[in-house]
Amino acid sequence: MQLIDTHSHLFTEEFNQDRSQAIDRAKDAGVSGIVLPNINCDSIQSLLDTAIDNEGYCFPCIGLHPTSVKANYRDELRCIEEEFEKNKYYAIGEIGIDLYWDKTFINEQVDVFRHQLKLAKEHDLPVIIHSRNSFNEIFSVVDQEIDKNLRGVFHSFTGGINEYNHIMGYKSFYVGIGGVVTFKNGGVDKVVQNMDLNRIVLETDSPYLSPAPHRGKRNESANLPVIAQKIAGLLQVPVEQVARITTQNAKELFGI
Repeated sequence: MQLIDTHSHLFTEEFNQDRSQAIDRAKDAGVSGIVLPNINCDSIQSLLDTAIDNEGYCFPCIGLHPTSVKANYRDELRCIEEEFEKNKYYAIGEIGIDLYWDKTFINEQVDVFRHQLKLAKEHDLPVIIHSRNSFNEIFSVVDQEIDKNLRGVFHSFTGGINEYNHIMGYKSFYVGIGGVVTFKNGGVDKVVQNMDLNRIVLETDSPYLSPAPHRGKRNESANLPVIAQKIAGLLQVPVEQVARITTQNAKELFGI
């Protein structure tokens, strides 16, 4: 059984002491690839170092995370854009709007999100969308930008059935399901029961959002089978089917 973790911050300092061991554990668990979404300009070097050290297994993406959108966002965007001339990336992400932590730069977040959607279309790359407490704001922008060239994933999906149906209306987007689906009161499990497996990709968002029974501990890609098993139970299909279809979805979306 092979799985692909479509969202891990394996390159961050939380893994500095045991990154190679975490990768070994992921491989032992059947994880055949890990997609690495960027955070900001400061994280690019560690992102690339991790990808280079694990070429063919870790796939780097480039983008400016919404919680990193501050007064200097123009400088950050310039740095992100320069990367297209230097290195190969598999997606633009993670990008989006986050209204959970701080609303100070909401207008700038919207502008930066729209700008990066346009970059994705220009470079023919998928997007990885972060949408915490911001589905309406996200949809407002994507509704305007959607065309045959815009595709991607709404990562760490935590919406309801209405949000899921809106995303499916775009025709070219997947939803990323992670550890929240195992949370007792997360609510995502009820939506997953109504999802099309052909539009799902798996993710951990490590080091965050560890699935039950590992909540409170650092998350890592080796926990991905727990998520796959939970989805299989909710959809009442064999876990091998979840693995096969979500892996194919990830390969098609990211070109890996």
